Amino acid sequence: MKKKIFLAIGLILAISVMLLVVSKIVTTGKPKASRSADVLKITNASKKEAELFNAASRYAESGDLLSAKDAYRQIVEKFPGSDNIQKAQEELENINIRILFSPIPTADSVSYEIQKGDTLAKIAKKFSNTQDMILKANNLKNPEIVPLGRKIKVHNEKFSIMVDKSQNTLTLKSGEKIVKTYRVSTGLNNSTPVGNFKIINKIVDPPWYTAGSVIPADSPKNILGSRWMGISAQSYGIHGTTEPQSIGRQVTLGCVRMKNAEVEELYNIVPEGTDVIIVD
Repeated sequence: MKKKIFLAIGLILAISVMLLVVSKIVTTGKPKASRSADVLKITNASKKEAELFNAASRYAESGDLLSAKDAYRQIVEKFPGSDNIQKAQEELENINIRILFSPIPTADSVSYEIQKGDTLAKIAKKFSNTQDMILKANNLKNPEIVPLGRKIKVHNEKFSIMVDKSQNTLTLKSGEKIVKTYRVSTGLNNSTPVGNFKIINKIVDPPWYTAGSVIPADSPKNILGSRWMGISAQSYGIHGTTEPQSIGRQVTLGCVRMKNAEVEELYNIVPEGTDVIIVD
């Protein structure tokens, strides 16, 4: 009896092992989903479109950002009716930002050789850049140390900003080219001013000046978030928020509100004097 029981147990164990091996073979044999298909959730894509997504993802991972940008651009241009067009556009714009903050030379940048007497502040002003962007694009750590004779990448095309109140979007442009579009909040009851303005000041961790009081940056009552870019319309500006859930609606007192991470990104790119156009 005991012998039969041991034989039965042995048979069960053998079958279990065989099933485990077969399962592993079947699983291993299945092609792995590409990173782009997984991350971007590609749906109903044509073969060519899927190939471009996969190629763009590989290029981006390897650091070949120009090729990644070209692949995403092809998707946007060739498959405008695709279910994945928004994802492709978002990835394209994220690549645009990565290129801005990298040493990769582009058609809208120059290689500038640092001269005696140069400072990053002077170079930034000369090319309508920011020190932050020059530092990031050239892997420089200290704005006070400018190595004489070194060639650095400097963006050489003027930035501008357009805010569309009807869509609650802010579009960053370099010349006539769109760099990135951000979701924002604008003024309740259409209170955000319309017209052509300029950025006139920039503040990190801004205090909030309200009627009769000043609320410091570290106060939970300060709604301005981590950055402020004042425009040439009195008391109005582009700033961060402590209420990211409000983005995409008309809820502010008239300012343009952004997510903190995104307003910090924009702050590092656009200098004082940047044109800001606000339309209904």
